[in-house]
Amino acid sequence: MTVGIYFATTTGKTEDIAERIHGLLDGVDNPKDMSDVDDLSEFCNHDAIICGIPTWNTGADSERSGTAWDSILDEIGELDLSGKKVAIFGLGDSSTYTENYCDAMEELHRYFQQAGATMVGYVDSTEYTFDESKSMVGDSFCGLPLDEDSESDMTDSRISEWANQLKREIPGL
Repeated sequence: MTVGIYFATTTGKTEDIAERIHGLLDGVDNPKDMSDVDDLSEFCNHDAIICGIPTWNTGADSERSGTAWDSILDEIGELDLSGKKVAIFGLGDSSTYTENYCDAMEELHRYFQQAGATMVGYVDSTEYTFDESKSMVGDSFCGLPLDEDSESDMTDSRISEWANQLKREIPGL
């Protein structure tokens, strides 16, 4: 079983969370910055992928992260990731940008799903305070939303719970 963690960051917070998640999971490759990925076909070499994305371009219809993810979304959608499990975590600010909370997760979710991946790691939204998010699928987020600006005191417990959830959803993790 091979699991890759990929992230893109502007301030370093998404990288920090990727490292923290990595520390909770056994047998997972070291987190890799998307700006260091030359060939997306490396995604095909993993059984599962965990992706981290911040939301910067709030309210935008596309390219919501303002990071290296934005320029490769179409390429992700063209991959064949059938049989791969993909989980997403995102960073946003639930108090200042409460109407666009972690919107960028939805873009990754959509393109990985288009590539045939099985999406895992959905998180119930009832424990979150926000007005709107494009990352909602029913009553759940399409991944793990985190707020290092207004709710950093909740991050450790949220990533710990999510890591345990991923261990159940990704056999062999």
